[in-house]
Amino acid sequence: MALRLEHVNYIYSPDTAFKKQALDDVNLEINDGEFIGLIGHTGSGKSTLIQHFNGLIRATSGAIYYNDKNIYDEKFSMKNLRAKIGLVFQYPEHQLFEVTVMKDVCFGPSNLGLSEEECQKRAKEALTMVGLKEKYWNKSPFELSGGQKRRAAIAGVIAMKPEMLILDEPTAGLDPKGRNDILDQIKKLHDESHMTVVLVSHSMEDVAKYVGRIIVMNHGKVLFDDTPKEVFKHYKTLESVGLAAPQVTYLMDMLKKDGFDVPDQVTTVEEAKSAILKCLGYDQKGSNADLHENICAGHSEEINTKEFKDIKEFKDTRDLENIKDSGGESND
Repeated sequence: MALRLEHVNYIYSPDTAFKKQALDDVNLEINDGEFIGLIGHTGSGKSTLIQHFNGLIRATSGAIYYNDKNIYDEKFSMKNLRAKIGLVFQYPEHQLFEVTVMKDVCFGPSNLGLSEEECQKRAKEALTMVGLKEKYWNKSPFELSGGQKRRAAIAGVIAMKPEMLILDEPTAGLDPKGRNDILDQIKKLHDESHMTVVLVSHSMEDVAKYVGRIIVMNHGKVLFDDTPKEVFKHYKTLESVGLAAPQVTYLMDMLKKDGFDVPDQVTTVEEAKSAILKCLGYDQKGSNADLHENICAGHSEEINTKEFKDIKEFKDTRDLENIKDSGGESND
């Protein structure tokens, strides 16, 4: 068990007229090797919570244990904790400051007292992990594109070789390709190194696609803590607290209500594709190529009523063909 929170409370501006309870009796366990999504509406306590994980904020009350040691004990080293739990803030490229990308990524490891040779080694490994090409390593970080800057900043944290990586909206402000590239690299890093990853995101599609567990915050409390399928089946409750399920979940719900034999709790486009094709008896080699492209394209955020109608019309056509083939007659 890597991190455990017991009855953690945090109050901003206590004993003043501006008093605000940001965390309210939070109890969590984060285990080694998990990939966790942390979601919640603005002001739900997400950012405050993750800043407790590595001791940047001290809880008003309650206890936090890292590898069964209370981080608030006098003898506990916060410096060591912050080396083990890396936190990438939203828009981390704003923290870039060195003259070259390589020097910037080396900055964290050098503060650990490592040799220049070891710092260079770690920086090269981290930059390779995040997919930033070698031709950019000796350039100024301010010459890079937005997505490249984001990769360089994340590499600076990875070079510290943390046991847990926390990312606060790592794809904010990026275009769809940049977003997918960053998240794919983070997923690859998790799979290859078994590093614990906590991803804070407002994108339900991203969370459903990448994580194995979702923690939902609402008014400083943990509302849900379960697998994506279990959490998103409560999409009505999520809507009531300013959140939602992935768009594909709504599409599948529409299909099921319209009489289609599709499963509940579908949260990704790939799952939906398989379910819809199976429902239609479609072997992916049929004549309706346009429909097949719509289902397989993976544009979960662009699923709309027209595509729903296309699917329904296609099924109606197939049903009619089946009736004729069996010698029956349609009522139309």
